[in-house]
Amino acid sequence: MAKRDYYDVLGVARGASAEDLKKAYRTKAKELHPDRNTNDPNAEAQFKDVNEAYDVLKDADKKAAYDRYGHAAFEGGMGAAGQRPGYGGQGDFASAFSDVFEDLFGDFMGGRGGTGRSRAQRGSDLRYNLRVTLEEAFKGVQKTINVPASVACEICRGTGAEGGAEPVTCPTCSGMGKVRAQQGFFTVERTCPTCNGAGQIVKNPCRACGGQGRIEKERALSVNIPAGVETGTRIRLAGEGEAGLRGGPSGDLYIFIEVKDHAIFQRDGVHLFCRVPVSIATAALGGEVEVPTIDGGSSRVKVPAGSQTGKQMRLRAKGMPALRGGGAGDMLIELAVETPVNLTSRQRDLLREFEKLSEDNNPEGSSFFSKVKGFWDGMKG
Repeated sequence: MAKRDYYDVLGVARGASAEDLKKAYRTKAKELHPDRNTNDPNAEAQFKDVNEAYDVLKDADKKAAYDRYGHAAFEGGMGAAGQRPGYGGQGDFASAFSDVFEDLFGDFMGGRGGTGRSRAQRGSDLRYNLRVTLEEAFKGVQKTINVPASVACEICRGTGAEGGAEPVTCPTCSGMGKVRAQQGFFTVERTCPTCNGAGQIVKNPCRACGGQGRIEKERALSVNIPAGVETGTRIRLAGEGEAGLRGGPSGDLYIFIEVKDHAIFQRDGVHLFCRVPVSIATAALGGEVEVPTIDGGSSRVKVPAGSQTGKQMRLRAKGMPALRGGGAGDMLIELAVETPVNLTSRQRDLLREFEKLSEDNNPEGSSFFSKVKGFWDGMKG
C-alpha cells in the first residue's frame, strides 16, 4: 500500500511554516494518541504515521530531501520515524544512493560487492512512551525507566563466536554475500544461503547468544526530563537502543513525552488556564479570591465589582517555563459566577427583595430585552 503524503498526514499545505507544522503535529498527536483511542484499532498506526511525518518535515535537510524526492528519499532505512531517526541530511542521502549504484554496477567496475558492509550491523532504534504529570513537566524530573532490549553478549563480547573469535570469510560466496547462477543468457544473483548475505560465518557460535552477538535483557535507565516538556517532546539517548549485530554499533533510544491532563490547570504551550468560581456577592461587590499556582503556591487576585462569568485576569510569568529558556508563560484566570443552591427561606426572601430593587442594575439584561422588544415590534409591523 502506497504511503500517504507527509503533508496530508499532518493536514497542512506544502508551504507550511515550521510553526504551522508544529501546531498541526501537536493537534494530531493529541487526537490520535492510542491511550485516548482504546476502541479504535487504527489509532496506533495513524499515531505512528503522524510522528513519522513530523520527524521528517521538522528537519530542514530531511524536508528538503522529501520535497524533492518524496518517500524515495528515505527508503532503505534512511531515517523514517521508528527506523533511523538520527538521519542527518544530504551526507547520508548521497551515501544511500551510492550504495544502490554500487550494488548494481560494483561487479563490473571493481566495487566492493557484498563484503564488509554487513559484517557488523547497527542496532535498531527503540521508542519508549513516557507519561509525566504537569507538575513534573513544570519542575523537570529524573525518571528511572526499564527498557527491554537486545544488549551485547558479554560471553562473546558481541562477536557471536565462542570465546570472542572473529568470524571467517564465507566459503560459499567468498565473502561477497551473494551467489550467481547461469540461466541461459542471463546471470541471476541471489543472497548467499550459507551466510545470509553477511559475507562471513561463525564457525563455533556462542552458546549464550546463538551466534547473534546479543541477548535480550531489561535495562534500568535514568532519564533527565527537562522543565518545560510538553506532549510530543522527544528525548534522544544515543547508543541506548538495540545492540548491534556481531559487534555493530548500538541504535538510539527515543523517549516520547506525554503530559497528563491536570484537574485544575489546562495548558496551551507555555500558558496555563484556571477557571475559578466566585460567589454572586463577590462578583457584584468586588473582592479578592485566592487561586493556586503550578509551583504549589497561591496568589490573591482582585475581583472588580460587577464582574461577569468569563471575565479573565492574567498573572504574569505564572505559567510553564519555556523548554529551551526564554522565561515562562502566563496564567489566565477565568471567573465563573456561581449561582447558590439549596437556599433557606430567609435567603429566598432576601433575593426576592433584592430583585425588586435591582431593575436598573442589570445592563446586559436590559439591553437584551430592549432588543427583543424591538424584534417583536418589527415582526408585528
